[in-house]
Amino acid sequence: MNIILMGLPGAGKGTQADEIVEKYAIPHISTGDMFRAAIKEGTELGLKAKSYMDQGALVPDEVTIGIVRERLSQADCDQGFLLDGFPRTVPQAEALDNILSDLGKAIEYTINIDVQKEELIKRLTGRRICKVCGTSYHLVFNPPQEEGKCDKDGGELFTRADDNPETVTNRLEVNMTQAQPLLDFYEAKGVLTNINGQQDINDVFADIDALLKGNRS
Repeated sequence: MNIILMGLPGAGKGTQADEIVEKYAIPHISTGDMFRAAIKEGTELGLKAKSYMDQGALVPDEVTIGIVRERLSQADCDQGFLLDGFPRTVPQAEALDNILSDLGKAIEYTINIDVQKEELIKRLTGRRICKVCGTSYHLVFNPPQEEGKCDKDGGELFTRADDNPETVTNRLEVNMTQAQPLLDFYEAKGVLTNINGQQDINDVFADIDALLKGNRS
């Protein structure tokens, strides 16, 4: 099965990706992993990608798409794959269709883990870090025993700059704007399923599992 996994920051995409690849024994292919592998192997496209990354620039689509083509052509993808972080735009999605068509494949499932913005803000702004040892807490999901203090060493807990509500809200709005055309693209193809990501983690995976077994509820 060939799957694209989507979800905004804080939706729990990483957790569900781990569950899917473990149960269905398919490779988890993320953009970052592909770039690192291509760079490590010293491929022509990997070296091109590195030259952009070293400058802090975005890797152009033609390089990214070339690396995706190389990765999806490898033998471990013959029985399926889980794509995470690609495609990010409709042109990339169209290029992916062309790659898969050449390989005699197609995307069968685009799974979007859907969580309301207010819930995502709560999840993303609740993180607290110990100034002394760096231990991470969450005010809702993993609170410290004493407010504002680390359980391990009593160190003061602080909020990272990128976890403040304004920054988180802006980041989510940018991500939502970028994601919507892609969701529309896959919905038009009839392969998009929105999964309620506000349930318990196990219930989210149960819904995904039912979908992949062909038992759509």
